[in-house]
Amino acid sequence: MGGGVVANSGGNAAYGHLVDPNRKWYNNRRLIALNGWIVLLLITSSTNGYDGSMMNGLQSIDQWRLYFNEPRGSMLGLLNAIQNIGSLAAYPFAPYITDGLGRRSSIFLGATIMCIATAVQTAAQSVGMFIGARFLIGFGLTFAATSAPLLVTEISYPSYRAALTSTYNSLWYSGAIVAAWTTFGTFKIGNTWSWRIPSALQALPSVIQVALIWFCPESPRWLVSKGRHEQALKTLAYYHADGNTEDPLVKYEYEEIKAAIDLDREVAAKIGWKTLFSTRGNLRRMRIILALAFFSQWSGNGLVSYYLNRVFNTIGITNGTHQLLINGILQIWNMGWALGASFLCERIGRRVLFISSTVGMLVFFTLQTACSAVYANTQNTQAAHAVIAFIFLFYAAYDIAYSPLIVSYTVEILPFQLRAKGFVVFNFAISLSLIFNQYVNPVALDTIGWKYYIVYCCWLAFELVFVYLYVIETKNRTLEETAALFDGEEAVEQLAGAAGHAAVDEKEGSSGSLHDEKITKA
Repeated sequence: MGGGVVANSGGNAAYGHLVDPNRKWYNNRRLIALNGWIVLLLITSSTNGYDGSMMNGLQSIDQWRLYFNEPRGSMLGLLNAIQNIGSLAAYPFAPYITDGLGRRSSIFLGATIMCIATAVQTAAQSVGMFIGARFLIGFGLTFAATSAPLLVTEISYPSYRAALTSTYNSLWYSGAIVAAWTTFGTFKIGNTWSWRIPSALQALPSVIQVALIWFCPESPRWLVSKGRHEQALKTLAYYHADGNTEDPLVKYEYEEIKAAIDLDREVAAKIGWKTLFSTRGNLRRMRIILALAFFSQWSGNGLVSYYLNRVFNTIGITNGTHQLLINGILQIWNMGWALGASFLCERIGRRVLFISSTVGMLVFFTLQTACSAVYANTQNTQAAHAVIAFIFLFYAAYDIAYSPLIVSYTVEILPFQLRAKGFVVFNFAISLSLIFNQYVNPVALDTIGWKYYIVYCCWLAFELVFVYLYVIETKNRTLEETAALFDGEEAVEQLAGAAGHAAVDEKEGSSGSLHDEKITKA
């Protein structure tokens, strides 16, 4: 594919021949258990999706609007944005908890904070109390959302890693579905429980995580980084090879993890935030990561995700029941597309999905803008119905890449020592873009209506150029090989060599010496 940066994976990953073709997710007891623990981690994304969809739905509930004095403009923007402001406050601390105390400890801390904050939100007696609770929800969510996708990608069985990590962000819509239909169901309640019930249910995923997270396996990569090699090997063997520590795949994974971490050991003591921007390879990573973070929120999707009722008001759909019903159906539609794309990323490739997604968004959002203009000028109901159709088509395009891939692509292109910090920067950029969206969108929609959509049409055109030029293909590679792509092919070969020799040269008993030799050559 001309004009863009493409990394040829050369077919299969180096570990492909070591994977047992008979060990499937549905016929191996320990893989079933492992995937069960991964589901516990994936529901972190559901918490985030629930919040966005709940706030969307509450704006259509009369009892909520009356209780908080009909919030509009900047106040409405603050009610939505305060969760992300809380997230910003936690970002300086999250990577140190994640890397220092472990992935599970960070998730437990975040889930505990969210349980407390959700109780305060449910019991809110004033707009200030509601805002304070939402700040705490965002603060706690940062700790859980920083660690959960890292742990998913670091404990997954290699054959399913890409699909499961991509599923993480796709399950944002599972929370959105529950919130959308909960607000639809409580819409007719004639008191404050119409909005307190949705607020209370937001705690459910966090309650489950607090109860079960300590039974989930810890990251083998984190264990190796802390010198707990035996525990790391046993964890890999238990879940990836039915407890066989001599399994070639387990030995390959274990040695590759050690090689990757040891290669970074020399600079580990020097790693700080500036390391993310200190080398050519890291600059390439951060250029993509920051761009995808902003693209994921500034593609026009923020209008519908947080202010669907305002969008519908511009096309004459003002009935609260109709707004909530369409919102519920839209979330189901979104999750179907996002989950489908999650399981295609290893077959089709990340680059193809990103380009196809951006082209589709540009086309459908432009048509949505045109139909909105027609309705504004003629009050043509067919144009209004077309806007709804193009909203669904726009989200189908968005969901094939920006829902499943932005998290998985970010964590897989970062080396272990930078993974937590780099992922925090990614989430920080998302929060900044969301805060801007949540403040500016309601004001702009109230002021210029459909004409505001033109801004997003121009931005989507820029996104397409960027994605075409800079997104690199990473399919069919291990985590360490993918991260090394940005540092040159020599790094890829060095990691594969260190792991491969250790995995297959069992008879000579020289796994350790080969590993040490590779590190020395580095």
